[in-house]
Amino acid sequence: MANIHVVLLLSPLLAFTFCCLTFAADPASLQDFCVADSNNQVKLNGFACKNPAWVQANDFSFSGLHNPGNTGNPFGSAVTPVTVAQIPGLNTLGISMGSLEVGFITSNPDNRLISKILQKGDVYVFPIGLVHFQRNIGHMNAVAISGLSSQNPGVSTIANVVFGSKPDISTDILAKAFQVDKNIVQQIQWRF
Repeated sequence: MANIHVVLLLSPLLAFTFCCLTFAADPASLQDFCVADSNNQVKLNGFACKNPAWVQANDFSFSGLHNPGNTGNPFGSAVTPVTVAQIPGLNTLGISMGSLEVGFITSNPDNRLISKILQKGDVYVFPIGLVHFQRNIGHMNAVAISGLSSQNPGVSTIANVVFGSKPDISTDILAKAFQVDKNIVQQIQWRF
């Protein structure tokens, strides 16, 4: 199954974080969506569905993460929930358990892998500038919500950067760095 990534840019206060939350969806849903009808007294695995004819764009969006929360409490923090109560269109999308393997590698000389398996609702922070990864190890699509450190951060996939640069990095350089024959480097570069 393909991974689905949703990027959410947060305020500079959170610019130093790169976090992931995992959710999963039914891979073979019987309908396009099931917007929660919170007024319906019938309780299912989630909420009953609103009549599709009554669904509006606001059922699939939330505005408010830009508003500061009340941090005048003993913990000095606030949480802004974004659940089916705030976005009725999330109904039935987060019922099944998804899992994401995430991790990063520390700098030289240690090059230590620090990784964890995330479940629905978990958060993980990647330190800025370190090589990191995420891989869906569940049996359904996973959604990751990420706070990034730039207004236009881009993505640098290691294999694409190293073997797909334009112009190519010299095969001599890559062969020495990866301690392999130049022909192997050329075969890999050809793929990118």
